Amino acid sequence: MAAENAAEHGGQTAGEYIVHHLTHLQSSKPAGVADFSVFNFDSIFFAILLGVLGCWLLWLGARKATSGVPGRFQAAVEILVEVVDQQAKGIVHNATSRKFVAPLALTVFVWIFLLNAMDLLPVDLLPWIWGLIHGDPHHAYLRVVPTADLSVAMGLSVSVLLICLYYNIKIKGAGGWVHELFTAPFGNHWALYPFNFAMQLIEFVAKTVSHGMRLFGNMYAGELIFLLIALMGGAWSLSATGILLSIGHVIAGTAWAIFHILIITLQAFVFMMLTLVYVGQAHDAH
Repeated sequence: MAAENAAEHGGQTAGEYIVHHLTHLQSSKPAGVADFSVFNFDSIFFAILLGVLGCWLLWLGARKATSGVPGRFQAAVEILVEVVDQQAKGIVHNATSRKFVAPLALTVFVWIFLLNAMDLLPVDLLPWIWGLIHGDPHHAYLRVVPTADLSVAMGLSVSVLLICLYYNIKIKGAGGWVHELFTAPFGNHWALYPFNFAMQLIEFVAKTVSHGMRLFGNMYAGELIFLLIALMGGAWSLSATGILLSIGHVIAGTAWAIFHILIITLQAFVFMMLTLVYVGQAHDAH
């Protein structure tokens, strides 16, 4: 009945509302589940914007650093840098590699945290603004959480894979790494070479897929829950049920937003730690 009433008055049903919010601003309509010719402009825009913002914040922290009593912002940046540096020292034992890996881990954490934090904005705020700019709210699509986009999450994990491959070759040499691909984990015997190589491929693929899917799955689920909570507020009316739903909307939205602060931080930290672990593994010889 609610869906019929919404349709009669030109509004969206609950299903249409969720589908609209989960549709990207794309270069073209995908021809299938995986269409690499399609670009999600919203994910690209917010990822670049927040990447620049993260770099600017870190640069600002370094620029305003003093040898005296630090301010709150400087203290927060120093604590973050120290925590990441200690984690890098404990995992990647090559001091030369840490000159690149530690800043990489710091960048990964800050960037993914900012991308995840977009989920804390009201779900209708930026899409509503984009609808006004676009001129046709019903066809103005915009998703503002880049890490809830599978292409972004998997792109990040594939980037980590490429860095791991680079360090495998750099530390072990091309010949040493190829030798490891065919002799580990079962041993150096010609009959075991195919099984060793298959296990190595499975390991690389499994680590990369799980790395990206973990981030995507958690952020996508969080985004969906915020949409469901928003629907509770949209069901407001001058009735007992409508009033209770509006009150529940405020309570549930506040509680989930507070809890989600932990989730977005934890997911950024986990992605950073797995990046350090995988790069550290690339330095180890089997």
